[in-house]
Amino acid sequence: MGNWVVNHWFSVLFLAACLGLNVFLFVHAFLSFESNKYYYTRQILGLALAWAQASACSLHFNSMLILLPMCRNLLSFPRGTCSLSPSQLRTLGKQLDHNLTFHKLVAYIICLLAIHITTHLFNFERYSRSRQATDGSLASILSNLSHQEKNSWLNPIQSSDTAEISTFIDMEYVTFTHIAGVTGVITTIALVLMVTLAMEFIRKSYSEVFWYTHHIFIMYFIGLGIHGLGGLVRDQTEKNMDENHPHKCAEFFEKWNDPDSHCKPPQFEGLPAESWKWILTPVIIYIFERILRFYRSQQKVVITKWVMYPSKVLELQMHKNGFSMEVGQYIFVNCPSVSYLEWHPFTLTSAPEEDLFSIHIAVGDWTENLIRAFEQQNSPVPRIKVDGPFGTVSEDVFQYEVAVLVGAGIGVTPFASILKSIWYKFRNANHNLKTQTIYFYWIYRETGAFAWFNDLLVSLEQEMEELGKVGFLNYRLFLTGWDCNFAGHAALSFDKATDILTGLKQKTSFGRPMWDNEFSTIATTHPKSAVGVFLCGPQTLAKSLCKCCHQYSSLDPRKVQFYFNNENF
Repeated sequence: MGNWVVNHWFSVLFLAACLGLNVFLFVHAFLSFESNKYYYTRQILGLALAWAQASACSLHFNSMLILLPMCRNLLSFPRGTCSLSPSQLRTLGKQLDHNLTFHKLVAYIICLLAIHITTHLFNFERYSRSRQATDGSLASILSNLSHQEKNSWLNPIQSSDTAEISTFIDMEYVTFTHIAGVTGVITTIALVLMVTLAMEFIRKSYSEVFWYTHHIFIMYFIGLGIHGLGGLVRDQTEKNMDENHPHKCAEFFEKWNDPDSHCKPPQFEGLPAESWKWILTPVIIYIFERILRFYRSQQKVVITKWVMYPSKVLELQMHKNGFSMEVGQYIFVNCPSVSYLEWHPFTLTSAPEEDLFSIHIAVGDWTENLIRAFEQQNSPVPRIKVDGPFGTVSEDVFQYEVAVLVGAGIGVTPFASILKSIWYKFRNANHNLKTQTIYFYWIYRETGAFAWFNDLLVSLEQEMEELGKVGFLNYRLFLTGWDCNFAGHAALSFDKATDILTGLKQKTSFGRPMWDNEFSTIATTHPKSAVGVFLCGPQTLAKSLCKCCHQYSSLDPRKVQFYFNNENF
C-alpha cells in the first residue's frame, strides 16, 4: 500500500478533490431547492425536483471539466515552461499523461448523473397527474393556474381538455414543445452515442466509427448551453413572497382569489439558464485549441523519404518549417486522399537533434489505406498534414538516474526517439545527461519487425563500446512468435559472437520477460536510485509493470523507488 501511495498520491488527492466538489455541489443544490421559494413547485413534484436540479448542477461541473483534458496544446505547455525540480516534474508529468483516463472518468460520472433524465420523467408524470386531478387539492389548483399571464402559471402543461389527455401525451407535449425538452432529447442521444461507440473494442476495430461519432459532442454542448433557456422549472418571485408566503397562505389556497383574503395568488418565474455559464470558458479554450491546431496543420509538410519495411511498417521522413520537438512526443497525421477528416496519433521516432522528423506506421484500418496509397505505382506521393508535436510522459525520461524502457511491437517507437537522442548526445562531448543507466526491453512477435530498428541498435552498441560505456545501455530483445526450425537454428548458433537475427552481441530471447527477476536485479543494482519505468504497450503488460513498480519500491524514500509511466494518447 505504501509503495502504491508513492506513485499515486497526487492522483488520489486530485480525484478526491474533484469528487468532493461533486458531492458539495450536489448537496448544496439539493438543499437550496428545499427553500420556501420552491414550496409550491414541490407540492406538484415532490423531492424529484431537488434530485433533478442537484444532479444538473453536478452535470454542469463535469461538462465543464470534460473538454479540458482534450486540449493537448494546453497540456503540453507546462512540460516545457515550468522550472521545477525533478521530483516535481515527475509528479506533474504523470498527471498530465493521465488526461485520457481523467476524460473517461468524467464521462462515466456524467453518465451516472443521467439520473437527471430519470427524475425529470417523474416530474413530467406528476405534472400530468396533477393537471388531470379533480380533487381540488393544492397541487391541482397550482397546476391549473392560467398560462395567459407570464408570471401566473406553474405547470408547463397547458392542455385544458383534461378528460382526454394522457400522461404519455403530456410527456410528449412537454418534450417536443419546450426548449428544455428538445435539447434534453438531443443531448441524451448524443451522450448515448458517444459513450457506447467509444468502448475499447469499437476504438480498436472501428476507429472511423469512434472518430466520427465522438464529434457529436458539438451537439451535446450546444444542447446543454441552451437547455435552461425555456425556464421550465419555476420558483416563486421574491416580490410575491410578501403577498403569499407559503407558511402563511398555503393552507388558505381556496381563498386566494377572494378580494378580502390577505393572501394573493402566487406568482412564479422561470429559473435563469445556468448551464452556459459553466461551459462557456472551457468551450472558448477548446475553440482556441482547435483554431491553433487547424492553423498549424495547414503548414506545408515535405515528405523527404518513405521506406516500406517487412511486417508492413511504413517509415515517413518529413520536413516542416518551424517544427521543433522533444524526445517521446507525438503528432497527429491526416492524409486527405485517405480521409479528409480523420487524424491519427503517431509517436515521433526521430531525435530532436535531427533536421527532419519521422514516424513509423504499422498496419491498421486507416493505416492500411495509407500504406496502400504510398505503395501505388506511377502515382504522386500522397499529401500529408501534420498537427503537433504534443508532449507525453516520455519527455521526462532524462529526469531519472535509471530508466527502464519497455516497448511491445510497434510500441517501441517513442524509445527509438530516446535512443537516437542518446546517440547524438554521446557524440557531443559537452552533453550533460543525468541518466546513468538505461534498460531497454522490446517484445515483438515476428522476426521481420526488427528490420527498421536494427541499424539504430547496432550504432548504439558500437558507440557505447568506443566510449567505454558498455554498461550504460542494457537491452533485451524478446521474440514471442517463432517456428521450431528457426528456434533450432538459433540454438545451434548460440555460441556465435553475434545474434543470427539482429547482428547484435546481445542475443535475442524467446518468450516473454520474467519481470520479477528483472525488477529484482535492477533494484539490487541501483539500491538508492529513482528508476523511471516507461511503457508503450497493451494494458495487460501495464498492469504487470505497475504491480512490479509497487512491489520493488522501498518504503524508505532514500532508497530505490520505481515510478511507472505509461504512454497514453
